[in-house]
Amino acid sequence: MRTDSFALRHIGPKESDLSEMLSTAGVTSLDQLIYETLPDDIRLKSPLNLPPALSENEYAEHIGELSKKNKVYKTYIGLGYHQAILPAVIQRNILENPGWYTAYTPYQAEIAQGRLEALLNFQTMVSDLTGMELANASLLDESTAAAEAMALLLAVRDRDQKKNDVVKFFVSEEVLPQTISLLETRAIPLGIELVIGDHTQFDFSSEFFGAILQYPGKLGQIFNYTSFVSKCKDANIKTVVAADILSLVKLQAPGELGVDVVVGTTQRFGIPLGYGGPHAAYFATREEYKRNIPGRIIGVTKDTNGNRALRMALQTREQHIKRDKATSNICTAQVLLAVMAGMYAVYHGPKGLEYIADTVHKSALSLNSKLKELGFEQKNASYFDTLQVKANASAVKNLAEENNINFYYPDAETVVIALNETTTVADLNKIVSIFSEVADKEIAKIENLLVGNAIPEEINRKKEFLTNEVFNSYHSETELMRYIKKLERKDLSLNHSMIALGSCTMKLNAASEMLPLSNPNWGNIHPFVPVDQAEGYQIVLKRLEDQLTEITGFSGTSLQPNSGAQGEYAGLMVIRAYHESRGEAHRNICLIPSSAHGTNPASAVMAGMKVVVTKATKEGNIDLEDLKEKALQHKDNLAALMVTYPSTHGVFESAIKEITKLIHDNGGQVYMDGANMNAQVGLTNPGAIGADVCHLNLHKTFAIPHGGGGPGVGPICVAKQLLPFLPGNPVIETGGENAITAISSAPWGSALVCLISYGYITMLGSKGLQKSTEYAILNANYIKARLTDHYQTLYSGERGRAAHEMILDCRPFKNNGIEVVDIAKRLMDYGFHAPTVSFPVAGTLMIEPTESESKAELDRFCDALISIRKEISLSTTEDTSNILKNAPHTMAMLTADTWEFSYSREQAAYPLDYVADNKFWPTVRRVDDAYGDRNLICTCAPIEEYMDA
Repeated sequence: MRTDSFALRHIGPKESDLSEMLSTAGVTSLDQLIYETLPDDIRLKSPLNLPPALSENEYAEHIGELSKKNKVYKTYIGLGYHQAILPAVIQRNILENPGWYTAYTPYQAEIAQGRLEALLNFQTMVSDLTGMELANASLLDESTAAAEAMALLLAVRDRDQKKNDVVKFFVSEEVLPQTISLLETRAIPLGIELVIGDHTQFDFSSEFFGAILQYPGKLGQIFNYTSFVSKCKDANIKTVVAADILSLVKLQAPGELGVDVVVGTTQRFGIPLGYGGPHAAYFATREEYKRNIPGRIIGVTKDTNGNRALRMALQTREQHIKRDKATSNICTAQVLLAVMAGMYAVYHGPKGLEYIADTVHKSALSLNSKLKELGFEQKNASYFDTLQVKANASAVKNLAEENNINFYYPDAETVVIALNETTTVADLNKIVSIFSEVADKEIAKIENLLVGNAIPEEINRKKEFLTNEVFNSYHSETELMRYIKKLERKDLSLNHSMIALGSCTMKLNAASEMLPLSNPNWGNIHPFVPVDQAEGYQIVLKRLEDQLTEITGFSGTSLQPNSGAQGEYAGLMVIRAYHESRGEAHRNICLIPSSAHGTNPASAVMAGMKVVVTKATKEGNIDLEDLKEKALQHKDNLAALMVTYPSTHGVFESAIKEITKLIHDNGGQVYMDGANMNAQVGLTNPGAIGADVCHLNLHKTFAIPHGGGGPGVGPICVAKQLLPFLPGNPVIETGGENAITAISSAPWGSALVCLISYGYITMLGSKGLQKSTEYAILNANYIKARLTDHYQTLYSGERGRAAHEMILDCRPFKNNGIEVVDIAKRLMDYGFHAPTVSFPVAGTLMIEPTESESKAELDRFCDALISIRKEISLSTTEDTSNILKNAPHTMAMLTADTWEFSYSREQAAYPLDYVADNKFWPTVRRVDDAYGDRNLICTCAPIEEYMDA
């Protein structure tokens, strides 16, 4: 056994298990299984051209050496990013804890109460600081949140406004440059006309439906927007404020001004810079817009016993239900980062946050005083943490970089200095010394911070915040450590058992891939530092781009998109730009199979395309005749086909090359959704099937953890003709020669977690990647074979094989009074998270085991499903109080004095022998979603409010 082989540690089944698994699956070799699964004409003829795999120890040395190539300067650039202090108790117990980072999106609320509570804390924190009624559980980044706010205001225009075709949106020139770029990206396909200008000169005409302001402005000036917002209200113009969350500790909450949406980032609340991400954005709005708010909302409801429980609220807003009628394609959040930011607020509490904000503000006051002594003019009359100094930018820059310091230089005569939580008196004196040298003048050092206020009295914060008990209880490390552990115990994550989610690929997130994230040489790099200060990052990101380009068979890659849905949108916008470059801007028809992910049609509509749905055959494949008919019908305006491969039904369709040729022959481009790339790597690729662009879910196929519903990264890989249009950034040059405007805030998106995928590929190498894919397919077909006598598999390939996932048909069990949701809840009693429920077919379970699950774990999972099948057979439609209908069973039920059920406590809690050895207890009984939606509570409200509801 090669103990230095990462593939050995990543891939679950042992060599000694292989023959039995192959025999059960009905083949004699892995080669035979792959032959029977993939069409011959798309198989790669040669292995991937990647360097030999590194061992875990070699990789640790390699990534450590690369980290030293990053120059970690004291950075005061600002522009929405500030160095923060991550409390060690949060780093150790959340960021570095697989109990938190390997959890899945909390669709199964009964086994996700811990992270749901942590997210409710986050929402409460955001609502309190912004002064808004409703906040979601985070978005991808500040610029995305701003773009989503613009789209929300477009969607809620008054009817009389729509008749007048009101499409103008005002953008203050004080808004961050990356946000303006992303607003431009989003505005074009939606038909929105952006008007960028000075908010003090705005005319409030009836042509506008909305406006966005920055608070404080991009260079630190604090504006009183009371009059602006009031005039907007009078003109029926709705307003968005992008607000720095730490400044809101001292500034009047935007909600008190009467604004409609407040957005921003919570990066300042203890989250590493990470060269741009991942960071949890926030989005807060009025309750009247609850049906239009993007992303996820955590709400309070009750369980079967009437006890308080949490779950994701208003899920019918999601694009998987609304599809092309959805107002947003957002299908994820930044849960892990939101949990950390919320826990930062829990740890420090309102008094701690006030101390931090006051210290930052006093630092700015003290520095301002010294710069004035030196004779420099400071342009910001009112400020929180950022000074705008009139000076010779070139002279300051040269001296600053000699002293390992970064400022921001918007022009030749301006130096912007954005201070932060980590800034000490010694740091301030170093800054003063640089300006002393430029001015050729000596002054006394700062000894103590000045006390004062550079914020106008009328916009000082006067309202209390974070008054809930949770923010006033856990301020010692011992208390917070125990609180975090208490929540962790309520959640089922990959460190307990397999999470066999179809289409979501919950594989091992190896510790050796994760460890570099804690290295400050990776964590403390601002996304807008000069690229020569981020040499380590530049090497890793370029190599990862090259690795993904090779794996997909394409010509280039952009790592900028922050999620799979954002990757879809980016890919379609690149296709749109390509058609425009050829004088074919009229091409706007996007063909999408009926089985596609709900994000596909939502993304197409956001990209300005019209969705035409194509039929599926009874075997679950694309109906080729229907596709031909629609491709020919729309050939003059055909922009693209969006296709998932292997299909959402878990099948490698043999006609795929014929399908892609048909689209090309009729002038379109082929977008391949990379959700199922885990079945392709090393065996085939998007280039081989004839696609032109694909997105990859690095949080699925390439081992970035789901983190309870985020972070995710969704890079796009493109064929040669699309290379010129890869997305750019207004601050740091990146992307193609004719780059589309920004897709995300940061030039390389969530760069920090890209280290994980780089490690995954680098340690597996070509052979390990291919072997991973083969074992993913083997594991799926092993489960399929083991369950074949108990459940019907809905779809399979022409030779009877599943790809890496399969769909079990649970609809016949309605005859026994059992719904698919009953099976999902009963699995919790067996210690498993349910597979994907009712997607892509209602009443089914979609199972994907991944390659990193062992045969022993696969057998436990199969044993559980077979046992449940026996329970189903004993159920009747008349018996509404059977073991499945009552699942999950909590410890409180099992230890109660009374037991009123027809089955035993042992059957309820320990249905198979293995369960007793490692029992997981759901902490609430089945939640009542409808009750929670009727009585929407999305903050840590006092218990009286729950009782009133």
